[in-house]
Amino acid sequence: MDALYLTDAYRHEFSSRVVEALPGTLILETTAFYPQGGGQPCDQGTLHWGDGRTFQVLEVQKGPPGILHRGEGELPPVGAEVTGRLHWGRRYAHMRYHTCLHILSGVVFHRFGSGITGGQIYEDRARMDLSLPDLNAATVEEILSGVNRVVDEDRPIHVRFLSREEAERDPSLVRVARELMPEVDRVRLIDIEGFDVQADGGTHVRSTREVGRVTLQKLENKGTRNKRLYLTLSAPEGAGTEALP
Repeated sequence: MDALYLTDAYRHEFSSRVVEALPGTLILETTAFYPQGGGQPCDQGTLHWGDGRTFQVLEVQKGPPGILHRGEGELPPVGAEVTGRLHWGRRYAHMRYHTCLHILSGVVFHRFGSGITGGQIYEDRARMDLSLPDLNAATVEEILSGVNRVVDEDRPIHVRFLSREEAERDPSLVRVARELMPEVDRVRLIDIEGFDVQADGGTHVRSTREVGRVTLQKLENKGTRNKRLYLTLSAPEGAGTEALP
């Protein structure tokens, strides 16, 4: 299957063909729908086919047969041509928050040499778990100042790929526990130009300024060593908004 979101996160409409139809589930030849994973929720949207018929895509997951589009409505037959349309507001919110977490991870990694122990993205907030036992209010303020400085620098963000062997030779590329790294031959990298590079499979904005101003919502202790930061974003100013559908 050709997963369009891996190379073009802004692709919000696409054409494809049904290769398998199961009860309430479709598998497509090509898709722009992001399947839930890596702390990022799945995309939602619609598939249109035939004479004005619509299938509502409510849940997208990876499965052994491919990417599973689950939802409600009449299923198109195998071989049918469909047009997919993403719920763009949901996708773009996830893109902004995902890039925000990468910037945060980069600031923490370069400042403290620490990785992340978990994270979750929502449409209106995100959280990241850090292995920083001595994290205090002053340090959090320093970290957020660093994050917003990268946002203001409007750094371009690129997607590139390395072989798994090459990626494993550079431990700085993988910020999650090794056992959480997917079994793939090619490792996808998110490169925030001149600042940070990380292995990642999610969707991101084209430049850091599209993230918007980052604000701490709250800080929680999650055990002896782990701290959890909840973040919210203001609307991005100018950069990139002209590219929105």
